[in-house]
Amino acid sequence: MKKEIERKFLVKGDFMPYVASSTRIEQGYVAKSESLTLRIRTRDEQGFLTIKGRSNEAGMSRSEWEWEIPVEEARELLSFSKGTISKTRYLVPVGEHTFEVDRFYGENEGLIVAEVELGSEDEEYPRPEWLGEEVTGDRRYYNSQLLKHPYSQWRDE
Repeated sequence: MKKEIERKFLVKGDFMPYVASSTRIEQGYVAKSESLTLRIRTRDEQGFLTIKGRSNEAGMSRSEWEWEIPVEEARELLSFSKGTISKTRYLVPVGEHTFEVDRFYGENEGLIVAEVELGSEDEEYPRPEWLGEEVTGDRRYYNSQLLKHPYSQWRDE
């Protein structure tokens, strides 16, 4: 079983000078139970089907399985989602780690979140100057939650 371990942060500064590459992502959720979520994603001209398990109590790790599927099938499956999340993902190398910085669009416009994947929950990682408040485990920032309760509806609360 593959484990995803990551920390999530708001972005407070200019990360763009450090970007190595970027990709446009469209994603939706076609099934959700108490213990699993089924996500469909297009990333430029690639398609992916991902099953994610429930996060641990700290919100830092969970089981994850992902398969590449034909992009046409991914687009078709996205039609079963109750809406989609649109974002650009920027890859920003920092030391031996790479931060994935997501700039959201649509109802989540204005939200920029950085994630760093780790090998263990206690692994040390760099904290670049553009990294802001940690939001690991804050369910409001889960993409599946942003689809149900977009950033534009709660950012001023």
